[in-house]
Order: sequence, then structure tokens, then C-alpha cells
Amino acid sequence: MQTLEPQTQTLQDTPLVIAGRSFSSRLMTGTGKYRNFDQMRQSITASGCQIVTVAVRRVQTNAPGHEGLGEALDWNQLWMLPNTAGCQTAEDAIRVARLGREMAKLLGQEDNNFVKLEVIPDAKYLLPDPIGTLQAAEQLVKEGFAVLPYINADPLLAKRLEEVGCATVMPLGSPIGSGQGIKNAANIQIIIENATVPVVVDAGIGTPSEAAQAMEMGADALLINTAIAQAQNPAMMGRAMGMATEAGRMAYLAGRIPVKAIASASSPLTGTIA
Repeated sequence: MQTLEPQTQTLQDTPLVIAGRSFSSRLMTGTGKYRNFDQMRQSITASGCQIVTVAVRRVQTNAPGHEGLGEALDWNQLWMLPNTAGCQTAEDAIRVARLGREMAKLLGQEDNNFVKLEVIPDAKYLLPDPIGTLQAAEQLVKEGFAVLPYINADPLLAKRLEEVGCATVMPLGSPIGSGQGIKNAANIQIIIENATVPVVVDAGIGTPSEAAQAMEMGADALLINTAIAQAQNPAMMGRAMGMATEAGRMAYLAGRIPVKAIASASSPLTGTIA
């Protein structure tokens, strides 16, 4: 009996390229909110991600639950994305970004200039400050950083950040850690259509179906933390999110059928039995 092999050449994808660096995985994960380091390591491995974000302040200050975080992961296998979480002003974020670059160097990534830029003065809803984010981004780009800014799903701001030299734009799907899913689909779609840098949907994704939805829209990548870290089985959820990211990307590349208001028979109407 002949075995039918899949046409793998039609399933190949181009890598995700950020600031000239290539990644095969389009899922980024975080290091916060895990119950312990073992769950964190297992989940990151299960997800297949290659980029992992780390809150600079928590590592620098040895915040509870983060002692030894820098050494808990194998940075020969993972690319560190230092983030400026906890910064409320542009000036603060710039200082923390510089610390993050030094932290990456100390952990063996001498050429790592990546920073996830977060400027969040709002403690209740954790919504990013568009003005502070733009100000910080302009300065950090001048200092040679590859800036990945976390923003509201604002198409005009996304384009402005791209114009000042940001390596990506990272619109939120819904508030951080809320698990509400993609609540800003229309604006995210506009950002995707107009961007010439990778668009990373960050924050709010709670389930693999929502991860797939974001990728089906044409997002280049996702950043998911809470939905994995706080799941009852984080490693299993990490694997599910990795698979959903891949499935959503493949669906986008495959091209979905148009939505129709009426039914359309899948079997031919000619040659039917009378």
C-alpha cells in the first residue's frame, strides 16, 4: 500500500525577523506569575518559544519570586527580551532599558540590544502611556536599542513608532492579564495592514483559540504570559499556545474562504439522481 506523504514544501514558512535576527517560533512568552521556576522552565520548553521577556526591575532588585531568575533559564538556547515593566515615565523606562542591556550582557548575550518598552502610569488598568512610550522610543532608538514598544491598539501611534525606528509594534489585545481575548480586532487589523515591521499582539490572550485568532488576522507573532503561567497545567497550556500560534499562522498563509450570507453546497448540483 502506498503511503501518501504530505506536501511539506507547501507548508514552509519564512522566519520571524526582528532587528535582523531570525526566529523560527512566532510565540514569545514571559517569566512572571509562575508558581515556581520548574513550572516556568517546563512551560517555556513545551511552548517551543525562543524569545522570553524578563522584567529588569524584578531581577535587579531580587523581588520576591524572582531571586535567581536570570540564572534559572538557559540563555544559550533562549533570546532574552528585557522589559521595562513597572516604569511610569519615559525617563524611568530609558534608565531601566539601559540596565536591561547590561543584564543581557552579563548573562552572555553580548550583542543583545532588544528591549520591550513599557511605560505604564495607570496602576488599575495597566494601559500604556502613548506620549511617554513615543518619547522613550525615540531616545532608545538613538542609543542603538531594538525597541519593541507595548502600545494600545492605535494605528496612528503604531505608524509613528515605526517611523522613529522601532523594531516591532506590540498592540494589546485587551488589558494585561485580563484574559479577555482580542477586543481591539478592527484597530489591530489596521495596524497589521499598514505596518512594515513585525506586529506582535501582546496582552489579553487567554485561550489557544484567541491566539489562533490573532495569528489568523495576520499578526507576525504573539506574546503570552499570564494565560500560560496561571493555567492549572502551565506546561500543557504552553504547548497548546505554541500549537495554536502555528495553526493560526498556517491558516493565515493558506487563505481563508470568503464569508457568505448564504449557503454554498460543497457537492456539485449537476448530475444528481432524479
